[in-house]
Amino acid sequence: MPQSSSDASNASMDLSANLYRSPRERLVKYGLGLCAVLTILTTLGIVGILLYESIGFFSQVSVIDFLTGTDWEFAGSDPSFGVLPLVSGTLLITGIAAAVAMPIGLASAIYISEYASPTARRWLKPALEVLAGVPTVVYGFFALTFVSGVIIQGFDSTLPPLNALSAGLVVGIMIIPMVASVSEDAIQAVPKSLAAGAYALGATKFEVVLRVIVPAALSGIIASFILALSRAIGETMIVAIAAGATATLTANPLESIQTMTGFIVQVAKGDIDQGTVSYQSLFAVGLLLYLITLGMNLAANWIIRRYRENY
Repeated sequence: MPQSSSDASNASMDLSANLYRSPRERLVKYGLGLCAVLTILTTLGIVGILLYESIGFFSQVSVIDFLTGTDWEFAGSDPSFGVLPLVSGTLLITGIAAAVAMPIGLASAIYISEYASPTARRWLKPALEVLAGVPTVVYGFFALTFVSGVIIQGFDSTLPPLNALSAGLVVGIMIIPMVASVSEDAIQAVPKSLAAGAYALGATKFEVVLRVIVPAALSGIIASFILALSRAIGETMIVAIAAGATATLTANPLESIQTMTGFIVQVAKGDIDQGTVSYQSLFAVGLLLYLITLGMNLAANWIIRRYRENY
């Protein structure tokens, strides 16, 4: 006789109970659960600290003035806390990085997954991922000494050595592995039968890649873009070394600018007394940065769920 749903449920519960009967298995279960709880508590602790200090800041500075002001001067006798110059600097760096990383990363993923030979794939993918292991401070000095000092100032020696262009280009290089790796995984997940069907209809290799494989993997590709941009927004050492420390509301990539993370590094050095409004502005900027990156990660997860193709 066929097994009823209640019998199947009871059998599943008995099997689950048997799996955790051993003390070692229970220890593993509780250990993994503890790790999961610790990650949640750590996140809540970070958010709690940011909120606590930010409340003290916003009790003295209007939220509207903070979000819409165009003048940022946290030191001196008459400080001004308009965060738009820091946000514009962050977005300028991110825009330059996106222009570098998105096309190169996607093209690398397509080549590795669809065009490269097995031997080339075994060499290219680890070599590309080596970029992810380079310390960001090394990237920062590379941006300052080579990209800015040799290339940009070699073109025009009057340009400032600290500028958004050199920092943005190197941040883009840094996030290429993230775009390439996640996009390559998304492309590899597309069933080969789709490509085989397109070949059977007479499509060329390029047409199959452009019109079949990439659209089928689009949700994963877009998610890789958003995750990489979140990484670029939160980058610290490269922009602190190569972008400058001038909070200027500008769209000129050849000028010195300051990002939100660059400001956090500047204040965290300890030059500002704790408890002052200038010190608390550090947490207000950190909270805004956290909300921006959280929103982008939530958007990436939504895109994956909304547009994922199930084959």
